[in-house]
Amino acid sequence: MAAETVDLSHAMVTAPVPAGDWLVIAPVAIPIVVGAILLMVRHETRLHASLAIGGLLVTLATNVGLLSRVLADGPQVMTMGRWLPPFGITFAADALGASLALVATLVATVCAIYAQKDIEATGRRYGFYPFMFLMMAGVGGSFLTGDIFNLYVWFEVFVISSFGLLILGSTHRQLDGATKYAILNLVGTTLFLIATAYLYGIFGTLNMADIARKADAMRDTGPMMTLAVLYLLAFGMKAAAFPVNFWLPASYHTPRIVTAALFGGILTKVGVYSLLRVLVMLFPVERAELSGVIAWVAAATMVLGIVGALAQSDLRRVLGFVVISGVGVMLAGLALGTQEGLTGTILYAFHSVLAMTALYLLAGVMNELGGTYSLHDLSGLYRKSPLIAALALLIVLAVAGLPPASGLWPKVLLVRASIDAGLPWLSFAILLTGLLTTIALGKVYILTIWRQKEPAEEGAAAASVPMPGVGYASLIMLAVPVLLLGLYPEPFIRIAETAADGLINSSAYIGAVFPAGGQP
Repeated sequence: MAAETVDLSHAMVTAPVPAGDWLVIAPVAIPIVVGAILLMVRHETRLHASLAIGGLLVTLATNVGLLSRVLADGPQVMTMGRWLPPFGITFAADALGASLALVATLVATVCAIYAQKDIEATGRRYGFYPFMFLMMAGVGGSFLTGDIFNLYVWFEVFVISSFGLLILGSTHRQLDGATKYAILNLVGTTLFLIATAYLYGIFGTLNMADIARKADAMRDTGPMMTLAVLYLLAFGMKAAAFPVNFWLPASYHTPRIVTAALFGGILTKVGVYSLLRVLVMLFPVERAELSGVIAWVAAATMVLGIVGALAQSDLRRVLGFVVISGVGVMLAGLALGTQEGLTGTILYAFHSVLAMTALYLLAGVMNELGGTYSLHDLSGLYRKSPLIAALALLIVLAVAGLPPASGLWPKVLLVRASIDAGLPWLSFAILLTGLLTTIALGKVYILTIWRQKEPAEEGAAAASVPMPGVGYASLIMLAVPVLLLGLYPEPFIRIAETAADGLINSSAYIGAVFPAGGQP
């Protein structure tokens, strides 16, 4: 009996994969490979920094290539195992995911350079750089996955690796902060998993493009609002939104400052990204119904966060509350859901990744110069280093949303979008947050930079402190894009507009995953 010929073209990719498509998974694959290499040479700590910086530079180059291709040709897709979606696990890079992956890799590269001074040989041998690369693989996978269950998997990857980074050193304070961090993140990921299981039971698929195109048909029969609320709570906890943000200020001040810089710059943005992806692209109707609740959560997060910063006397604790406040600003655009509001949120995410990383590294350099993180004792840094005073001023202006730095334009967009949407109180909350941030960070600047010690004491301290050259180089590398975004924002705004349009009008994303609208 002759064997029957089976046509696999409707279920599997039968054509060779174009070389350019590998760019979609390169930002995930390269960190995994480099992390494995670093584990193999874990006893050769002198090689770690060079391998890590080289690996991140290669990853950064692939991110640049991927974003360029996305902007030129639209969303790029690759499905694992040659199975067509929704059967295969899909990676889908659109303007939002590709741009955030690029900015995150940029700041990770700078942190790897700074870590040469901040992480001693013992910390390297116990896995700082492998943990860092595993975390970046999880972050890149979260930004580029097209499958919501695999979003959960990549969340677990970077949470586990970030836990390793958090306890590196094993001091009592680190273990205490790591315990709070782990428990609260466990609650968040459990909610995420429950919501995803519920979603699969309703839709029978976990592919985001497939869910997006089926959502309208399911709206009359499926409990869509329940799903939206569960995801809002789970991702809100990951993003450190009020009232589930108390884990962040309890933990971000405990690790090495370069680890805190990675966390403050990148990790909360993954939670914000997930909220944008799920609520705007998959559940837009439910997001609109929840917009009032999200707006109040955004206002409470941004205002209470910065009020918390005003009450702190430890520089690292101040920065933890500033991170929370920035999350509230980004949630404002999610609440509005308009093209301009989402553009402001995405542009603010670019700014926040750069500026918050720079702010934490600035704190590290201040500690090197002054020997403490206490605002009661840290002073006189202008006379020790006029350069650090200039860099600190630029970074403070950026975080406060003042010209000529990067924080101005996203707040302009969000304030205008709030007024246009008939929510002047939300625009007032954004402006009030900017004022309070200026006061909080202005106080830090005055106390640490301008306040002077007694001349004899100050001179003795200055003579004994070496100038932190690696810290200066790291800050300058971040100050350049921060200033560029403030002085020449048009290219960044165009990318943010493209990303926002891709969320609101997901037809290009769906078409890239399912060409010609084909059914599986």
